[in-house]
Amino acid sequence: MEQVRTSIRDGSHRFQNPAGAMSAPHLDVTLPFFLRRMWVSLRPRVGAAPAVPFNPTALTLDPNLTWIGHSSFLVRMDGVSFLTDPMFSRRASPFSFMGPRRMVPPGMPLEALPKIDFVLLSHDHYDHTDITTVRWLAQRGVPFVVPLGLGQWIRRAGGQAIELNWWQETELASLRLHCVPAQHFSGRSLRDRFRRLWAGWVVSGATRRFYYAGDTGYSTDFKEIGRRLGPMDLAAIPIGAYLPSDMMHFVHVTPEEALQVAQDVQARRVVAMHFGTFDLSDEPPDEPPQRFRTEAERLGWGPERAWIMKVGETRAW
Repeated sequence: MEQVRTSIRDGSHRFQNPAGAMSAPHLDVTLPFFLRRMWVSLRPRVGAAPAVPFNPTALTLDPNLTWIGHSSFLVRMDGVSFLTDPMFSRRASPFSFMGPRRMVPPGMPLEALPKIDFVLLSHDHYDHTDITTVRWLAQRGVPFVVPLGLGQWIRRAGGQAIELNWWQETELASLRLHCVPAQHFSGRSLRDRFRRLWAGWVVSGATRRFYYAGDTGYSTDFKEIGRRLGPMDLAAIPIGAYLPSDMMHFVHVTPEEALQVAQDVQARRVVAMHFGTFDLSDEPPDEPPQRFRTEAERLGWGPERAWIMKVGETRAW
């Protein structure tokens, strides 16, 4: 189950998924997809996640969870506050003028954040690792906990980083942080693909255990995570960016698979993420939460156990 680096001829290293490499989709799938993405970046579709004004008073609850949007959460548990994949910029792109732009503003301004004890990053894609947000937090001395290979990038951005491989752990601010497998990939350009590891995180405290899946396709690793580290009091699992299936299925779960992940990791509650903020794929933006709710009801997981939050909303857990 351990992640490995595999040498290639030029002396550099790349990471790989235990399930092997994703089969490359044909150009007749990829080219039309990227043309559709370019069009959507100019003419956004409807279907953004609903939003509410954030409640500063609610942030004092312990434990609590605030959805900032996409895969970004402000989490408070056992007296510690941390962020997952904080992304506050207008576009998930290396460019300010093109690429996926926000359908809904962040759930709170950066300046309204309480004291942050650390940040968890799952991988280096632009919708999860945002240079502007990273620099803002780094300037305030917030440490980052990241998968192998991403620490150097954080340090170049002016931050402090702790790097972990899958199944490694560290202690920070009285919490235990476990780096766990995900089935995905990395790269911020065509030249650095697979050079940095991708991961999920389990955060263990005196009274709560929180699982953050990052970005992932479905794999048998989740049962192993549940066996080693479960049960989880709350699991944050992505539900969007699954079409076209030929491109997405290996690296993104469907809403139905997300609920299977929740069961595999032995979650008492699950919260949906990675939908309704950036329009990244072909399914209608408002379809993922509808499918998630339908499957949750089929499984007997009501709204109190399977959460679909509003951007800016805070809930106790």
